[in-house]
Amino acid sequence: METERKPVITGREGGPIEPEVAASWTRNYREKHPGDTISQFFGREILERILSQEGCRGIRFYYAYDHNGKRHLVIAGVEDTGMDQVHHEGHEKHTAAPATHAPVHRLYEVGDQSSPCPGSPGCPKGLLSDGIRS
Repeated sequence: METERKPVITGREGGPIEPEVAASWTRNYREKHPGDTISQFFGREILERILSQEGCRGIRFYYAYDHNGKRHLVIAGVEDTGMDQVHHEGHEKHTAAPATHAPVHRLYEVGDQSSPCPGSPGCPKGLLSDGIRS
């Protein structure tokens, strides 16, 4: 017996923050982690592909390390139930095709290959990255 998953995600989560507050928070991070990666950039293309997936209400960001210990930021679409949009057996069960009730095999995209800063071309200099207004 499968329980119905109730919507918990609306797509309206998050909100604006004053630049000065954001700058103080990013400065706190840089001071606590000198020399560390301070940001990750994802291109519009992967973000739009994930956001355009059926039922996607937003993107969840995961901190990750690859097998060599290099830090990554992995992104996945999120449904209104709070479930990540990644292919797995449990997901197939609750996305059955209406006419046949057969599992639908969806190929959801999960993103990586972002550009870390510092260390990548196009890393910013500015209020959030080094506290200096450009």
